[in-house]
Amino acid sequence: MYAPTHHGAPARPLRPAPAPAAAVLLAALLLLLTGCAGGSGGSGANGASRGGESASARPSASARPSAAGRWLPRPGVSWQWQLSGRLDTSVDAAVYDIDGFDHPAATVAQLHRAGRKVICYVSTGAWEDFRPDAGKFPKAVLGEGNGWRGERWFDIRRTDVLEPLMAARLDMCRAKGFDAVEPDNMDGYRNRTGFPLTAADQLRYNRLVARLAHERGMSVGLKNDLDQIPQLVGDFDFAVNEQCAQYGECERLKPFVAAGKAVFHVEYELPTGKFCADSRRLRLSSLLKKYELGAWRQAC
Repeated sequence: MYAPTHHGAPARPLRPAPAPAAAVLLAALLLLLTGCAGGSGGSGANGASRGGESASARPSASARPSAAGRWLPRPGVSWQWQLSGRLDTSVDAAVYDIDGFDHPAATVAQLHRAGRKVICYVSTGAWEDFRPDAGKFPKAVLGEGNGWRGERWFDIRRTDVLEPLMAARLDMCRAKGFDAVEPDNMDGYRNRTGFPLTAADQLRYNRLVARLAHERGMSVGLKNDLDQIPQLVGDFDFAVNEQCAQYGECERLKPFVAAGKAVFHVEYELPTGKFCADSRRLRLSSLLKKYELGAWRQAC
């Protein structure tokens, strides 16, 4: 559930460069010639930047707006990841990643009032027998265990079955007011699932999950699945990674940072002195956590 298994668009500038005076005059002349100059105020060459930002707008350090209006976390933003125990809402972090089933809309609203963005953790690649919707998944799509009690890999080829069930889970996240989704178990094709899953199957399914989140106005993170980052960095708004430092893989997350997208990273077995310097160099949002992912954390 929580432990590791084991596009490339450039970053958008914070604000557009001012247009040269000659370009502004030319734009005005063209508008007059086409009869479109009757509109008044601020919609000319300097009226708005991409994504609807005004030319004077400066996004916060933790986010930038997108054309679709989704929250897009930027590299280096602080975060807290808590999936067990009583939620500690006092942690000084701009982003909270919490279990979507376990927390009500009131908790999300409380975090929003404190100025936090909130990510909805849901498993999209493996069945969990303790979830309230567990009985809706037919046995035909349940494979081998994924190493956690009560969990089994999905046959992600069966999108006819899984798409409406995943859509319902993401509807729950949206209804509770979450800003984003952390879909877990997104690299089944590299594990013994009981199904002959291929890389192409995984790409298709991961893109489906990303689309479902985007259709609901939420951003979405790519969980682990390092091998497919080059193909998927354009489909996802941030990354969530476990133990890239321990396995010498953090450089592989650079495409997300290069695209202006946050990488939320956690280590379990290395002390912060072994990975924080590299994390700062790579602009990762890195934490030391315990495997149960309670409130305890050490941030870089």
